[in-house]
Amino acid sequence: MSVIDEGDLEFENIISIENKTLRINLNKNIYGTFAEIGAGQETVRNFFRAGSPSGTIAKTISAYDKDFSDAIYGLESTGRYVTEARLKSMLNYESKLIEERISREKHPDKLFFSYANTVATIDWAKKYKGHGWLGINFQTKPREEYSSIILHVQFHENSAVHQQISLGILGVNLIYGAFYQYDDPKALLKHLFDHLSNDKIEIDAVNFTGPVFKEVDNRLMSLQLVKDGITEAVMFNPEGNNVLPANVLYKKNILTLRGSFRPVTNVNMNMYEKSLELFRKEKRVDPEKTVVIFEITLSNLKSEGEIDEKDFLDRADLLCSLGHNVMISNFQEYYKVVEYFSQHTKEQMGLSMGVNTLIDIFDEKYYRHLSGGILEAFGKLFFKNLKIYLYPLKNPETGEIVTSKNLKVHPRIKELYKFFLDNNRVVDITDYEPKVLDIHSRQVHQMIVEGKEGWEKMIPEKTAKMIKEKNLFRNHKE
Repeated sequence: MSVIDEGDLEFENIISIENKTLRINLNKNIYGTFAEIGAGQETVRNFFRAGSPSGTIAKTISAYDKDFSDAIYGLESTGRYVTEARLKSMLNYESKLIEERISREKHPDKLFFSYANTVATIDWAKKYKGHGWLGINFQTKPREEYSSIILHVQFHENSAVHQQISLGILGVNLIYGAFYQYDDPKALLKHLFDHLSNDKIEIDAVNFTGPVFKEVDNRLMSLQLVKDGITEAVMFNPEGNNVLPANVLYKKNILTLRGSFRPVTNVNMNMYEKSLELFRKEKRVDPEKTVVIFEITLSNLKSEGEIDEKDFLDRADLLCSLGHNVMISNFQEYYKVVEYFSQHTKEQMGLSMGVNTLIDIFDEKYYRHLSGGILEAFGKLFFKNLKIYLYPLKNPETGEIVTSKNLKVHPRIKELYKFFLDNNRVVDITDYEPKVLDIHSRQVHQMIVEGKEGWEKMIPEKTAKMIKEKNLFRNHKE
């Protein structure tokens, strides 16, 4: 090693967009179509510029007019065009078409692909930043069933031109990753952001399907998005499938419960049931337009070191089996959760929590990074008429029941706390189940791990049955 080499710092050598497109163009077997709607033909443009595009591009189309688009890909019953359903229609139509138009006898070694995107960029008033869906159907062997990668993106740049450039870069990264990184989906996800950053574009939903991804759990892929800082939150529905947060939260009343849920206990369920009863009685809340989100933070998953993926899946499985939406987020402070939800709804929001959590919220040390300190944080937390539904705490030493009326906060914060209490922003859950107050998630988890008896009575019956049948919380590190 030379003296010059020894002086180098470690750095990641990221392949340029030009080299990615040229490598694909020069591969004699990769051949496919591009269908891009809503922002121009920003992805395929990179392939035309790279040289030798005829070896890769079978066809490119931008059916920008809605009537043309409907004539090609079919009518959309919702009348919306920037949707996952529309993207899938485009991908499936183009994949079928290339199989019909390109002879396999003439091209026996071709690996076909169809890339598509449907997006809406920033509006002229710059009030709507825009979003979109993009994806690829591709083959890794001739005549193989297609595998797919589908992404949803949020744009963060304030110029349509810049958004188009970022979308084009992401499209190239996706196509390159599909062919050259499909065997390592986590690395593929990371490299989708080559030459990009999350202040330009954000991926908040991803799904891998098909034969080359048959071993992939899409919940782990969503978790990876949060771990890599590509997005701040992902969501799963009760069926355990990845869903777009905006679709779940749009114009909804939202009640959120944050916890470790390791496992879900009778305390969690009593807190959920009683806070939901109170939330639904609020004047502004329409019970038919209400969703409940069980949130697990990334810091919680890392509480014992590196994230244990099996532990994460165990928790997600249990919550989903009980019929709940699960969100994994990178929001340590509660005001960030409220800000995130406020992007999708202007309706009533509620937070259900225990006494210790509320005491932490009123601790100034968590807001020293804000120029306005705790006042700035609380302005963001409570400005949307948000309410906290407070579950009581039983003092293990004295047996005293601690509520909003007798909990102790720092003297400097006392008047601030009293302000929110007097304005009915903190609501006590009074109709609780006294016998569950002695149940603690850590204790239950430890009993399960050590094979002790009695933990079954501390958690929902369905949860206990599932833990036993699937041997959850036993086959991973502590």
